[in-house]
Amino acid sequence: MAAVKYSVIIPMYNEEAVIQETYRQLKKVMNSAGDPYELIFINDGSKDGSVDIIKDYYSWDQTVKLIDFSRNFGHQIAISAGMDYASGEAVIIIDADLQDPPSLILDMIGRWKEGYEVVYAKRIKRNGETIFKKWSAAMFYRILRASTDILIPVDTGDFRLMDRKVCDEMKQLSENNRFVRGLVSWVGFRQTAIEYERDERLAGETKYPLKKMIKLCLDGITSFSYKPLKLAGYLGAILSSLGFVYMIYVIYLALFTDSVIKGWSSLISIMLLFNGFVLIILGILGEYVGRIYDETKGRPLYIVRELQGLEKEKSKDKLDFQL
Repeated sequence: MAAVKYSVIIPMYNEEAVIQETYRQLKKVMNSAGDPYELIFINDGSKDGSVDIIKDYYSWDQTVKLIDFSRNFGHQIAISAGMDYASGEAVIIIDADLQDPPSLILDMIGRWKEGYEVVYAKRIKRNGETIFKKWSAAMFYRILRASTDILIPVDTGDFRLMDRKVCDEMKQLSENNRFVRGLVSWVGFRQTAIEYERDERLAGETKYPLKKMIKLCLDGITSFSYKPLKLAGYLGAILSSLGFVYMIYVIYLALFTDSVIKGWSSLISIMLLFNGFVLIILGILGEYVGRIYDETKGRPLYIVRELQGLEKEKSKDKLDFQL
């Protein structure tokens, strides 16, 4: 078999309702690219029949490869596993839900051939999503951009093409709480965007509800910025200053006036407010300490139950175990 030119990474979690159409569209697009390719499906602990469908394709289609996790490790980890095993000169990441159009891959390949080493898809419209989903996604990207110290393009997901050299650099990054699109921005290289309208899901349910969006946002912020810690310090200084001024005011009333010092209700309110700020600051510190704890444990990023069409890497830096 000729050397692989393109590796397409497709993380999937309970995508039985759509995976057959995803396979069909990806085959059509990649066949038209005219070069050898591989489709690497990562089963992230699906509880439906997704993995059985891919195994059936693998039995007669040599382009299909499978990484089957022992359990659900998360979308970002699944993408990382795909990059670990991808062998193509260009590596393409696309979700299995078909919200990102596979046809755009050909445009990405065109820009890659022009010399760009990262080509990412930027959404200009999100079809089929609720107002709250659109608002929360917009807030997520704006908060992330304002909080981090590197330029992470707004309104972009993980749908992108990366050159082999970019993928190799990404494989050296081993943090557990991963934010792949941020890591791609961090490694640099020549990057460009392709704009598109995102479609609604063909079938199934979203794998990024509000809870996971919040976690992804926290992973992005804590991985690339310590601004929340600085903000907590500034807030603490402001509150301490206000408290000191109020204390001087109370002492003045007690020593130099006959006014009766009142305000137990307001005092309790202020104490509750200040204590609330303290707990928020402790929560921010806890997010960073928790991530430090995760890194020091040294556990593998993922555990592979089974590989189909792929060989286990023997690199000493490899961070997965295979059962």
